[in-house]
Amino acid sequence: MTALRIDDFRQHSDILRLRRGDQVTLRFVEPGDAEELQNYFRSLSIYSRYNRFLGAIRELPRNLLDRFMRVGERDEFSVVATVRIDGFDTIIGEARYAFHAGTDNVEFGLSIDDRWQGRGIGTALLKNLECRAAALGAGRLFGDTLRSNGVMIGLARKSGYALARNSDDWKLVRFEKTIDAAPQGIPCASWQLAAASRHPAVASPV
Repeated sequence: MTALRIDDFRQHSDILRLRRGDQVTLRFVEPGDAEELQNYFRSLSIYSRYNRFLGAIRELPRNLLDRFMRVGERDEFSVVATVRIDGFDTIIGEARYAFHAGTDNVEFGLSIDDRWQGRGIGTALLKNLECRAAALGAGRLFGDTLRSNGVMIGLARKSGYALARNSDDWKLVRFEKTIDAAPQGIPCASWQLAAASRHPAVASPV
C-alpha cells in the first residue's frame, strides 16, 4: 500500500466545475455502488464499452467488478462522477487508476456516459486524476487507447499528453504526461492536503 491513508473516503470527494457552470461530484466508489456501477457500464453504447475495455464486453465480469469495488487494494483506485438527477445521485462517468510504486507511474482508464459527453467532463476528470497522481508521488501519468478512439486521443492531446506507439500492441496508442508538482503546487486543494500528509515538513536544525 502507498503511504497515503484513506480513512474516510468521503473527505476525498471533489467537485468538478464544468465550462457551462455545471457541477459534478467525483468520489471513490463505496460498497453500495456495485449494482449502479454495473448498470452504468451496461448503459454505455457498444462503442464506448469497447473503447473503455479495449474489447467487446456487455458488463463487468464478477471478478473485475470486485476489483473495482476494492479501493486502495494493490494501490488500485476507482472513482465515480455523479450528478443529482430527480433527487438521486446518478453515475455519469468513472475512472480507475493504479499506482506502480516501482516506477512511480500512475496508469488510468476512464469513461463518460454517452449522453454526457461533450460537456467538458473528460477534461475536468483528467485534471483531477493528475492531482491524485501527484498526491501519490507519481512522476508520470499514462494510459492506452485504441488507435480508432479519436475522442480519447483528441482529449489527451488537448490536455497536454504526449502520444506514442504502444510497443506491445500495434492497435493501441499510449498517452502520457509528466507530473512534477510538489505537494504545495498541486492545484486540487483536497489532494494538496493529502500529499502534504505524505511529505510532512522537516524541521530546520537548531
